[in-house]
Amino acid sequence: MKNCVMRAFLCLCVIALVAGFVPKSGFAADPLFKLKFATFFPPTHPHSLLHADWCKEVEKRTNGRVTVAFFPAGTLVSANATYDGVVKGIVDIGLSIMSYTPGRMPLSEVIVLPLGFKTGGQATRMANAFYLKFKPKEYDDTHLFYLHAHGPGFFHTKTPVNKIDELKGLRIKSDANTSKVVAAAGATPTTMPMLETYDALKRGLADGVLLPIETLKGWKFGEVCKYTYENPGNSYANGFFVTMNKEKWAALPKDIQGIINKLNQEWFEKQANLWTSIDDEGRDFAIKSGQKIVMASSEEQAVMKQRMKPILDAYVASMKEKGLPGEEVLKWCLDYLKTAPAR
Repeated sequence: MKNCVMRAFLCLCVIALVAGFVPKSGFAADPLFKLKFATFFPPTHPHSLLHADWCKEVEKRTNGRVTVAFFPAGTLVSANATYDGVVKGIVDIGLSIMSYTPGRMPLSEVIVLPLGFKTGGQATRMANAFYLKFKPKEYDDTHLFYLHAHGPGFFHTKTPVNKIDELKGLRIKSDANTSKVVAAAGATPTTMPMLETYDALKRGLADGVLLPIETLKGWKFGEVCKYTYENPGNSYANGFFVTMNKEKWAALPKDIQGIINKLNQEWFEKQANLWTSIDDEGRDFAIKSGQKIVMASSEEQAVMKQRMKPILDAYVASMKEKGLPGEEVLKWCLDYLKTAPAR
């Protein structure tokens, strides 16, 4: 009897010991890889929420072997320093705008041209299809996850704009690439980071923005810009990248790389659909909040398209000087948009 009690006691000890090594909630006790993901989007913006979920999903699918700390609103690295931050290992994963690294991604600048995009989903799928077809080497110092692009950019202003000529003299927030569109439309480009734009509009340092309609809600620009002038002749789509430090990526085991690759394919689709849906929400918000939206006439659209043509020509000429296939890329993108679904 005494031996039976002793054996039972030892069995309980073994069970307790083993239980101590079983990870809670299915996760490993200590992550093998701790990564940092940085973006400039505000914490509550739908894109921040989407990528915060990506971080959680990585941890879940790797059974806790990888954890990803998420840093929105430029808290870890500024928007224009994100790509360099990834290259140098300041952050492991970064999401930012191509235009914040002017000249570094020349062939990809086709994405920000006024090509006549209809939705962010369409622009995002074109951006990724462009990368997969042409594989530009400008991202080779990182491990690119995917590219994406926002919905068509239009003019949102503090004073009414009913036709192209009324843009003249207005100071419009832009960046290194969209400033060309602003100038060609007849307005005055005023370059500034997104995080400084709301304050600049409120203080009278800018008269408007050239951005997708979702920013009226997502960035609260609708509080200061009460007028929208939509002209498809200038509808561009800023390009974004999601990329990872090359050495950190190479250090990950093959199975974890496979998990992340599969996850990125899923998140790319979520990203494309999100751009379209938040534009829809932004438009609903604008209408309900009394935004005056003016759609340009077919004649005004033709005039605007003609004003944008020199920008396309300049892109082709610039790429030719660099020995890059700009003419081929531009034609491919325009052909893609002719048949690509809008949604």
